Amino acid sequence: MRSVRFILLGALVFLSCNTGFPQETKPYDVKEHYTKQEVDIVMRDGVKLHTTIYSPKDTTKEYPILMQRTPYSSKPYGKDEFRSKVGPNEFLMKEGNIVVYQDVRGRWMSEGVYDNMRAYIPNKKGKQFDEASDTYDTIDWLVKNVANTNGRVGIWGISYPGFYSTYSLLDSHPALKAVSPQACIGDFFFDDFHHNGAYLLSYWRVTALFGHEKTKPVSEPWYKFTELPSKDQYQFFLDAGPLQNLDKYYKEDNVFWTQLKEHPNYDEFWQKRGIIQHLKKVKPAVMVVGGLFDAEDLYGPFETYENIEKKSDNYNIMVFGPWSHGDWARTKKRQAVGNVYFGDDLSRGFQKNVETTFFNHFLKGEANGKTGLPEIQIFDTGKKEWNSFESWPPATVEKKMFYLSKDDVLSNKTGTGYSEFTSDPKKPVPYSEDVKMVFTPRKYMTDDQRFAARRPDVLVFETSDLTEDITLSGEVLAKLKVATTGTDADWIIKLVDVYPDDATDTQETQDHLKMSNYHMMVRSEVMRGRFRNDFSKPEPFIANKKTNVNIKLQDIHHTFKKGHKIQIQVQSTWFPLIDLNPQTFVPNIFKADSSDFTKQTHKVYHDSTVEFSVLK
Repeated sequence: MRSVRFILLGALVFLSCNTGFPQETKPYDVKEHYTKQEVDIVMRDGVKLHTTIYSPKDTTKEYPILMQRTPYSSKPYGKDEFRSKVGPNEFLMKEGNIVVYQDVRGRWMSEGVYDNMRAYIPNKKGKQFDEASDTYDTIDWLVKNVANTNGRVGIWGISYPGFYSTYSLLDSHPALKAVSPQACIGDFFFDDFHHNGAYLLSYWRVTALFGHEKTKPVSEPWYKFTELPSKDQYQFFLDAGPLQNLDKYYKEDNVFWTQLKEHPNYDEFWQKRGIIQHLKKVKPAVMVVGGLFDAEDLYGPFETYENIEKKSDNYNIMVFGPWSHGDWARTKKRQAVGNVYFGDDLSRGFQKNVETTFFNHFLKGEANGKTGLPEIQIFDTGKKEWNSFESWPPATVEKKMFYLSKDDVLSNKTGTGYSEFTSDPKKPVPYSEDVKMVFTPRKYMTDDQRFAARRPDVLVFETSDLTEDITLSGEVLAKLKVATTGTDADWIIKLVDVYPDDATDTQETQDHLKMSNYHMMVRSEVMRGRFRNDFSKPEPFIANKKTNVNIKLQDIHHTFKKGHKIQIQVQSTWFPLIDLNPQTFVPNIFKADSSDFTKQTHKVYHDSTVEFSVLK
């Protein structure tokens, strides 16, 4: 189908920029409008899952059920304790829906044993269970036992609840009509804790949340986040040294830390926990939502949409905005990620005109697929405007190749020779100039990269000032040709938008920065070199041998405007976003010794390319 491009200037779908949403004079009181019920729903194997039900006090109507399943607690517990907000957004809350929250198996007030990214079991028999059957059994109980329901169910969730939303699509209950997986995990070897085999060290502290199991239902945390001696995360991890030195913080009772160490490769343990490969013959309507600057779950939403699109024949749409993790569920007026401002009321516009429209159509309306919403709604993060397409990637893109040429030039002509740099594990390249210890880095996704570009262990290739706008839509694929004096290495690619000298500051610009010549990171990714051919079978480099390393960067939709430059940065450390590669091949980096970490020289040959999808 030919792709049709619409520039949504606030008039078609989102109506989100400068709409001047009226401010409410009296805060909405959930307790005034809803009753609350807490029940334990029995699953097919006898395990009870704690479930909280908020029902509108107006019982003259029938309502659909909107449900979220979560490992993060359905708090507050107690019949007289109410959430300040219920449902996906305030519009759906105020117009009335039956809203359900459930603690998943093994978490908080639910019984059973928790399994991180529990594997799906096709063709279950008898009392066999997984998250799909738990969802099915819950919906079955709800539609049969909750008063004033119209028999239609919708599910939503962000991040891990987004994963459970996706899971509901497998062996779905007939009453499940609409599902919105948002920032949904697709595979734990490519989302969150790993990127292409590299371990996300910045997530290390979160291991406490997922790794410590409980033995009975609890209403208070049973895990404890580690208190660290330094607020400077770069220095803390540098001083800590090899990953095995972190064992003193997590003992064997931390199941997830043990799993990470025992499964450094993409083996059966990780493979069976992936969910995207099972998204076949999906029946409910689906709206996948993601943030183009989501530091946690960028792989999952794109892969979820694309796999459903290829393998199912249901209603399936995708929305990507200029958001970090979960920003679309917030109501902050000015939407920015780090130093980069994108516009006003973007999240509220999405909630009112897209999310509410989607759920109402399939849960309260005709449910015929004619929602009036485009197939693809995606924000151009360079022009700062919404665009709409009939397919993703757009049918009108063409592949264009740029070479990492000599003299630091990003060129359309190949070159000979190479550029080289020395990578020292004792002085790794920071991922950010910020030093604060954070669970989830957010702002680095658009951070100024001048600090990195000026280091000798970062290669820089850029165009001259653009004479016209260039819009990149879809996949970015780096095809590096490299060599190393060592036997292992990480390869990091960053796509950067270099602003012109006359770029102006906004109120989001940090005090020590100027937007003049700002190096905005648009997209970035790492490839752990040992996995260049197979994520399941690591292999060393042959020292000094020219070798191919391909790196797929997640999709973008960004216009590099006239007067800007397109820049590519190549480096081999990205600390402490990812752990350090010893640069000496070892079977398991989680068990590497200090002596394994060595300084090495890396070459990037000038016939290396970066392939863009350019919108015509």
